Amino acid sequence: MDYLAQNWFVILLTIVYILFCLGIGWHFKKKAASGVREYYIAKREVPGWVISLAFFSTSASTNTYIGQAGKAFQYGLSWAWVGLIWAFFCVIAWLVLGPRMRNQSAALKSFTVPDYFQSRYKSDLSKSIRILSAVAILFATMFYMVGIAKGCAHVLESVLQIPYAWGAFLIIFITCAYTIWGGMYSVLWTDAIQGIIMFGVAILMVSLPFIYVGGVEELMTKISETDHVTKAGQPIGSGLVSFGMLVSFMYILGIGLSIGMKQISDPKSLIRFYSIDNAKSMKFAMIWTPVFLGVSLICVMGLGALVHGMATEEEAAYLINHTDEVVGFMLQKMDNQAISGICVAGLFAAGMSSLASVILIVGTAFVKDIWDTWKPQPDEQIIKNTKWAMFFYCLLVFAISLYPPAGIVELTAFAGAVFAASFFPSIFGGLYLKWGTDLGALSSMVVGMISTVVWRFGFRLRIESLKDIHEIIPAFLISCVVYVGVSLMSQSRVPDEKHLKRLFKSMRL
Repeated sequence: MDYLAQNWFVILLTIVYILFCLGIGWHFKKKAASGVREYYIAKREVPGWVISLAFFSTSASTNTYIGQAGKAFQYGLSWAWVGLIWAFFCVIAWLVLGPRMRNQSAALKSFTVPDYFQSRYKSDLSKSIRILSAVAILFATMFYMVGIAKGCAHVLESVLQIPYAWGAFLIIFITCAYTIWGGMYSVLWTDAIQGIIMFGVAILMVSLPFIYVGGVEELMTKISETDHVTKAGQPIGSGLVSFGMLVSFMYILGIGLSIGMKQISDPKSLIRFYSIDNAKSMKFAMIWTPVFLGVSLICVMGLGALVHGMATEEEAAYLINHTDEVVGFMLQKMDNQAISGICVAGLFAAGMSSLASVILIVGTAFVKDIWDTWKPQPDEQIIKNTKWAMFFYCLLVFAISLYPPAGIVELTAFAGAVFAASFFPSIFGGLYLKWGTDLGALSSMVVGMISTVVWRFGFRLRIESLKDIHEIIPAFLISCVVYVGVSLMSQSRVPDEKHLKRLFKSMRL
């Protein structure tokens, strides 16, 4: 009874929010099940404002609101530069990739990103490219989903004292349920609502340390010269407000690139361009998506540094080694039912928005891009098998989330590095370079994946002098060089002129 008396508002608000998401999924259940086009890409009939909010909410997940926000507790306000790099790549995604991806995917009648690769490069190797890219999705997405589940579980544990395992179970399988029911319709419409909630919660969260301490000047004075210590036990002093004092610029650049470049290579982001209804909606989304994301990142990315002003020496000594728990600590410290309820709902929204997208991408990759490519199936069977694939993959992610292999930020950044190094050259080349070939795409994917894994586990985690050079930097550069070099050496494999003309004839919005 004491527990309910203390937490009833947070529990009530969370339950209402969950029921709302499940209701949207159930509402679109029949419409989504009418065909693969409806289930996978919402029949290309979703308004621009929905796509804009959905792109923002799925980009800035729990990994951002908990993992990235908490990381600033360790690295100070310098960590906000990661957000600046991130916002820059959001602009690139919508200006450089969005319009062409929408036009070409419609011309090719493609439903997935691996499907686009097969149709665009059109050769005897195109099926291999499609299957390989689907395997890359299944591999990288696992790390990303574990990071999201980990973040939400920590918040529920801090605020509502729900055991970590139960928190991970709830966030994964509630999201799985409404995604299975409504497909892309429920993903996009719930993402849009979640985006509105997340935008407001970002502004609310950044104000909490100032409210707790008593004002802007008071908080900034308190963190500008603190007696807290770093993870290595050294005094932080003015490090929280001094650029590069607690973290190297190379590490900031590496994490910023890996997360920012996910937006120009991650299938869960690129598939948004497939579903938008018309050119007018595309222009609206091109303007407002970077605004939604940029404002939110300004609020969130330096939040952890501000939380130092709320922590005692003993609390800071614990949190510096457990940065994924910083946001939960902040809400617990505020001890306000209304604030905690709103923020927990917002953090659930952040987690669910990204989880729903990647759950659907996983299902489509396994069933449509691997299974159906090997053994074609009727539409009804494709949808049914996609639902089962999503469910079993969620079981696997839940099992791994009980023993996560790394922190939220590193899990997210590694997934981003795999996508950027494996997919970006083939995507950009497919959209802009008529001379790009299937052999170039296949080679860059293989080299990109291998380079990412080898650099991380063979060099970065073993050699001290390379620890701040994130795998995204060498892997991406090597992958791009391989795409260009192999394509130029295999010009006899360029698709026929008629095919290219159909794709490049009109690149207007």
